[in-house]
Amino acid sequence: MRLFAPLIGRRARLRWLHLIIGGALLMPYFLVGTVLVSMAGGGAGLFSSVPAQLAAFACALPMVAVSGFFPLVRPLSVAAARALCGVPPALLADGPARTRQARVRTTAWFTLHLGLGGIVSGITLALTPFALAVAGLPFSAALRESWLAAGSGVLVEPWALALAPFAGLAMLVAMAAVAAGAGELLARRVPVLLGPTPEDRLAAAERRAADLAVRNRLARELHDSVGHALSAVTLQAGAARRVLDRDPEFVRRALTAIEETTRRTVGELDAVVGLLRRDEEAGSGEPGDEGTAYGPGLDALDGLLAHCGVPVAYEREGDPGDPRVVVPVVSREAYRIVQEGLSNVLRHGGGSTPTARLLVAVRERELEIVMENPPGDRPAVVRPGGGRGLRGIAERAALLGGRSEAGPYEGTDGTTWRLAVRLPLTGRPEERS
Repeated sequence: MRLFAPLIGRRARLRWLHLIIGGALLMPYFLVGTVLVSMAGGGAGLFSSVPAQLAAFACALPMVAVSGFFPLVRPLSVAAARALCGVPPALLADGPARTRQARVRTTAWFTLHLGLGGIVSGITLALTPFALAVAGLPFSAALRESWLAAGSGVLVEPWALALAPFAGLAMLVAMAAVAAGAGELLARRVPVLLGPTPEDRLAAAERRAADLAVRNRLARELHDSVGHALSAVTLQAGAARRVLDRDPEFVRRALTAIEETTRRTVGELDAVVGLLRRDEEAGSGEPGDEGTAYGPGLDALDGLLAHCGVPVAYEREGDPGDPRVVVPVVSREAYRIVQEGLSNVLRHGGGSTPTARLLVAVRERELEIVMENPPGDRPAVVRPGGGRGLRGIAERAALLGGRSEAGPYEGTDGTTWRLAVRLPLTGRPEERS
């Protein structure tokens, strides 16, 4: 059986089926071709005339080529080739053919598939009963009489009858070899004609980059939210432990703050996980589609400051929580910047009880965020990676076309650590002058 596997093995049978499907798809075009040939004067004995059928076949192929230019031909052809041709799926393109090069390749494939499929289907339909009839001549008197009636007396000669089973088998083997060869030709051509063009590869790379950008943004949101919550909860729990016996009221406030912080963080975690699951089920959209829609904005800033674990002197100018003034994406990023700034105060602020001063001001074209706190033992090197510390703040600002600065600042109250961020109100860097 291994000897005949290239002819009748599973892969060969699937490719044969693929060719038969191509022949079936060719039939409407072939019938139109027969109409054209009959109108040209070849109608008499059309289906019994081999030249007339070849002419109809030749008329059908240009119509097939024109049909191949429709964009949806490629995804349908790719689906059939993946299932039946035995070609690795990664070698084939996804989606409709949108560029000229992709359409030309697709129509070449469609014409080749249907042309070879029509030939192999015709051979299969015509040769199979003929070969079986020849092979059965020695065993059926009715067959021999029918061949005699048809004028093929030579096939009922004794020597011919002795060779008839071998001749029938040879015809079937030859037919299988033709089908296997045609299937192999299609399998070799499919990566070339239905494979990704340079434009397809670029589009796929852009989709992967968009998906990575969305996931990185969600990861940054997750890190900032959880990191801030852990810092705040750790500080509150440590302070409550130190005064547990002598200040029950402070312990009660600390536990309340821990409860509010963890409840808010769990809600944000659920939102991020929901977005990730929805992204896996439905596919990613454009960069930032999901990421920019997620998360609280400046309208939720009061709740953050109330339970952040740091006494904050909050001052605002204008109405930063109004979505008509500050677009949602800027409001959301500003909230995360303030949250990360508070986390830095908790981790690195000076004194046993860190304090901070926060200014959020709506300027003519910019949203300004300034956070100051007494300097403590700050890290000498900013940790790498998006969404982490000062570098994460700088990346958030840069994505919106803004800018950020951080470092020691000489103010009226002496040296403080100052974080200053400016974001365009529109969230579009090209609109800033």
